[in-house]
Amino acid sequence: MNGKKVIALILLILFIDQAIKFYIKLNFFIGEEHSMIGAWARLHFVENEGMAWGLKFGGGFGKIILTLFRLVAVIWGSFLIKGFIEKKYHNGFIVCAALIYAGAVGNLIDSMFYGMIFEQSVPYTTQVAQLFPKYGGYAPFLHGKVVDMFYFPIVRDAHFPTWFPIWGGEEFEFFRPVFNFADMAISTGVITLFVFQGKFFGKMPEDSTPTAETPAE
Repeated sequence: MNGKKVIALILLILFIDQAIKFYIKLNFFIGEEHSMIGAWARLHFVENEGMAWGLKFGGGFGKIILTLFRLVAVIWGSFLIKGFIEKKYHNGFIVCAALIYAGAVGNLIDSMFYGMIFEQSVPYTTQVAQLFPKYGGYAPFLHGKVVDMFYFPIVRDAHFPTWFPIWGGEEFEFFRPVFNFADMAISTGVITLFVFQGKFFGKMPEDSTPTAETPAE
């Protein structure tokens, strides 16, 4: 797979991810929910201020550290993907790497810029955010919140059996997390790598084959 195709794939994922996020941010208030397919597939607008699963650490300073860490990871990932292409790794592996990379960039854009370009979303009201508000965004550079919207509560209002360790009798829901298209790209890339790792890594890259000029050790 050549570099142009990989860049096209990454840009396509970023476009879809950002288009969905812009639509949700500009048309939904925090907590607003609409059914997509029955009761188990919904659009539910939440904003993630920190790490995966909504975890936080260190307040504003922690937010900066997290965003900078994501930025460094994305820069490092750019060089990795370039190397994968040059070394002619398996196309499936390169696609998976591109999915993970594009997802990371998509969420990084939220963290870096959304606080500057969007108005604050207000929970459980009819007020929705505006793009480029007159008096500035809701947060400075690097302090934006990641927009999440896909919610699939396939099993809801259930409880663990009383005999179940630790969580016995407590409420159970599957699938509880709310996520976005970038998260889907990352998860798809990681799961596919795990499932097909034997196929992707069972053969050496073409330029790693020993030759007369570069004999095998």
